[in-house]
Amino acid sequence: MSNELYNNEVAFELQTKKIDENRQGETLTAQRPASVISIGKKYYIESYGCAMNFSDSEVVASILANAGFDATTDHNDADLVLINTCAIRDNAEQRVRHRLQHLSSVKKRKKGALIGILGCMAERLKEKLLVEEKLIDIVAGPDAYRTLPGLVEEAGTGQKAVNVLLSRDETYAEINPVRLNSNGISAFISITRGCDNMCSFCVVPHTRGRERSRDAHSIIKEAQDLYNMGYREVTLLGQNVDSYRYTEDPKLSGKKLVDAKYEDHVVNFAELLIMVAEVAPDLRVRFSTSHPKDMSDDVLHAMAKYHNICKYVHLPVQSGNTRILELMNRTYTREWYLDRIAAVRRIVPEAAISTDIIAGFCTETEEEHQDTLSLLDEVKFELAYMYMYNERPGTTAAKKLTDDVTDDVKKRRLAEIIELHRGHTLLRNKENLGKTYEILLEGTSSKSDEQLYGRNSQNKVIIVPKGNLELGTYAYAKVIDCTSGTLIGEVVSGL
Repeated sequence: MSNELYNNEVAFELQTKKIDENRQGETLTAQRPASVISIGKKYYIESYGCAMNFSDSEVVASILANAGFDATTDHNDADLVLINTCAIRDNAEQRVRHRLQHLSSVKKRKKGALIGILGCMAERLKEKLLVEEKLIDIVAGPDAYRTLPGLVEEAGTGQKAVNVLLSRDETYAEINPVRLNSNGISAFISITRGCDNMCSFCVVPHTRGRERSRDAHSIIKEAQDLYNMGYREVTLLGQNVDSYRYTEDPKLSGKKLVDAKYEDHVVNFAELLIMVAEVAPDLRVRFSTSHPKDMSDDVLHAMAKYHNICKYVHLPVQSGNTRILELMNRTYTREWYLDRIAAVRRIVPEAAISTDIIAGFCTETEEEHQDTLSLLDEVKFELAYMYMYNERPGTTAAKKLTDDVTDDVKKRRLAEIIELHRGHTLLRNKENLGKTYEILLEGTSSKSDEQLYGRNSQNKVIIVPKGNLELGTYAYAKVIDCTSGTLIGEVVSGL
């Protein structure tokens, strides 16, 4: 699992513009459709954890809006407060628990108000939060969001409403997500749900179920709709996007989605990437997350061919030692991973590569830790999400492996990883000096209203003077200075 930023486990993030996975108060600004009659109840939703959770909250918002609920940005004004939870780290669970304790005041101030949890904590902690601590009234797992209106009705009668059943086919394909706190420029599109990889440290297969690929028709339609609304960047989301595989039924569509050269009406991830890229040449396409065992050269060739498929790959390695990788059930070796890195460098030489690292996994020795450091030194990633190993209940590692590396050793190893990586990011950023990039302008700099920031294809933030530039448009920026996390640019006429 990637894209999580937590205090001591996730430790460090070197880019200034990433999804703020720690933010509290992901609030809803969109209202119910005009064609739907209000039922006189307001809802409020907060999201924690990975980008998939934020995307799921947009699906939930759509379901509630179409059931007649109105949105509010103030939890004190809500009849229904929902927290979309993350269970990947103990830190995340504790933060959600504290937030629930704080939000319990809503029920004291507003008669009949309900509080519910969604997502990955739902199954594991439903009994504790519902019965023992009495902090919530509703529990809905990742595949149960369609039943939320019914769960709300059930909880309104004083019952505890629970649905944590996992599905083998739910993808919410036809639901048009409500964009939460959107900048109107970038949006997520979920293409798969669940995961079949069963990494020994990860709770995702247990909390989100088996992997399912979403109908390719609905993905293309969502991308087209977003473009028509003015969005200029989409990120295709999945626990493992490279394993996307949709089998088209020609009886339903009347035609194939892809050229006749593709057999059996099957669309793989490389083909999906191309179809989304062809929605519009000025619609940027990103994706996350890739798995080293599944990233094919076809994906890389698609990236190289299409200007609007961003030249950025997030490829989690987790460890640089083959024995540890085997214990993690990552199903590749150090050598395989480095071969995939070499393929990226060969086919898409301008690509930036980021990764995830876990320090202090079960039985990891000092020599094996050094293997991780040497891999970092060999690849020199542009960005890394770095964690201390944190045993999660229910995982294979918790059941079968011994978490025998002390916290002090984990912290020291993590600090060494961070220090080494910090030098690599500064080195990579210095390589950008004097180069000109096309950037999509996304927002105003936190340091000055006279500066805007945008990202280049490589997912790097570049700060430029505001001038007459407008958000949501493209500009060309020449890099004139840098820090370890940010590029400073000046606007120029072209590449």
